[in-house]
Amino acid sequence: MAKLTKKQKLALSKFDVNKEYSLSEASAIIKDITLTKFDASVDIDIRLGVDPKKSDQMVRGVVTLPHGTGKDVRVLVLCTPDKAQDAKDAGADHVGLDDYISKIEQGWLDIDVIITMPTVMAKVGKLGKVLGPRNLMPNPKAGTVTLDVAKAVKEVKAGKIDFKVDKFGIVHTSVGKSSFSPEKLVDNANEVLQTIAKLKPASAKGTYIRSITLSSTMSPGISIDKNSVVGL
Repeated sequence: MAKLTKKQKLALSKFDVNKEYSLSEASAIIKDITLTKFDASVDIDIRLGVDPKKSDQMVRGVVTLPHGTGKDVRVLVLCTPDKAQDAKDAGADHVGLDDYISKIEQGWLDIDVIITMPTVMAKVGKLGKVLGPRNLMPNPKAGTVTLDVAKAVKEVKAGKIDFKVDKFGIVHTSVGKSSFSPEKLVDNANEVLQTIAKLKPASAKGTYIRSITLSSTMSPGISIDKNSVVGL
């Protein structure tokens, strides 16, 4: 087992790793134990009682964080020329089509979200092998394949994120930054949890939400008491 650094020991001394905390307690602790000098991302991990190998138990959804993600999301819009100005006016960082498809094929991926239109999905689909593994492939369910590209850009910039359960049955997503107030972290985390609760597959048996953990970049994880979250 790797030896703990002084910072890690200090972080672990500030809470009990065997205890479950309320969401508000954990949000306050996370600010106290973040080890990085930069504004770290605060993440939530929700372990679900589903079998992701079964298509009817794939949990995937979209949520708009009330206080945003805290990071500047770099958006590329792949669209026809008639929509290009709308996308730029809405705040897209990059707008184009064939030129950007070529750039991506050559290895350029300096972006966080790609938004496109149904009419050009045939072209974008060819990038599946590159975009799929990086979770960048536009998807109608996530609202990133749409005729209203301007609206989609504004929503993403305002804090709309999409999430899906991984092969281990865990949803992992960001709920803000360590510079956020505990109250803002609670609001954002709660929004994610309520959305996931509503997405429970009918075929999922037993306990649906098995565990919740809050952590920041390089910090230990804090276990959340599910009973402290209303509606779960």
